Amino acid sequence: MNILTQLAATEPASGGVLGALGIDLWMLVFQAIAFLILVLVLGKYVYPTLIKVVDDRQAKIEASTAAATEAEKKAVEAKDVTEKLMKQARKEAAEIVTTAKEEAAAALELADTKSKERAERIIADAHLQINKDIVAAKKVLHNETLELVALATEQVIGKTISPKVDDAVISAAVKGAK
Repeated sequence: MNILTQLAATEPASGGVLGALGIDLWMLVFQAIAFLILVLVLGKYVYPTLIKVVDDRQAKIEASTAAATEAEKKAVEAKDVTEKLMKQARKEAAEIVTTAKEEAAAALELADTKSKERAERIIADAHLQINKDIVAAKKVLHNETLELVALATEQVIGKTISPKVDDAVISAAVKGAK
């Protein structure tokens, strides 16, 4: 038989406090030794591995927490930088729009000025041409008038007068008509 069966088969010792409670002293000692052996085996083989796993897990959790904190800081910094860049971009866009409006107004004013100058030049050229046409028309009219007067005089007198006398008579008649 083995030892456990023998220990279990023995009757409790009579007497004493342990016997009155129904506790077998040898069995208690045997269980205490078995417990100590179990604690030693667990302490040597199981607990170190278990502690290592728990420590590794704790380190990973701490690393993850640190990484999350760092990522949060970077996100806040990135948000600040983004806000600054957006503010600067809005400012530059406003400046570009203002500059474009000013340039458009200047270009429009320049085009307006050039078109007014061109219109004035066209009008001046037209007046000059009209004056030239008037002078030319007066000259043609004068010449035709002289010819008509010469013809009329020839018809009235019935003969041709010398061109010199004819021009003098016509000029005097024209001056008198003015």
